[in-house]
This record gives sequence, C-alpha cells and structure tokens, in this order.
Amino acid sequence: MSVTLVLVIAVAICILVIFVSALTTSKAYTAVKHTVDPLEDNPHLEKMKQEEENQDK
Repeated sequence: MSVTLVLVIAVAICILVIFVSALTTSKAYTAVKHTVDPLEDNPHLEKMKQEEENQDK
C-alpha cells in the first residue's frame, strides 16, 4: 500500500512539474515580442564589411 501511494504521489508531482513548465514557457513566448534588427544602418555589418575588405588586401 505504501509503495503504491508513493508511486501515485511521484507521478502526480511529475505531471504537475510538466504542466507548470509548459505553462510558463508558453507565457514567455507570448509575452515577449521577438524582433529582428534591421539590416540598414547596422554598425556591426559595416564593421564586418571593413574587416573583410582589410583581409582581402
């Protein structure tokens, strides 16, 4: 009887943990707006182009 009770409690805890992690992950993806930096006027791209030009010379 006690082994069965421990098994049931362990399974319930596992299901609860999976449910809570799925819930928080879905909230994180819907609450945060993911954006992409524009290519125009990007200082990092200009620096990379200059470094490529310097390497070619």
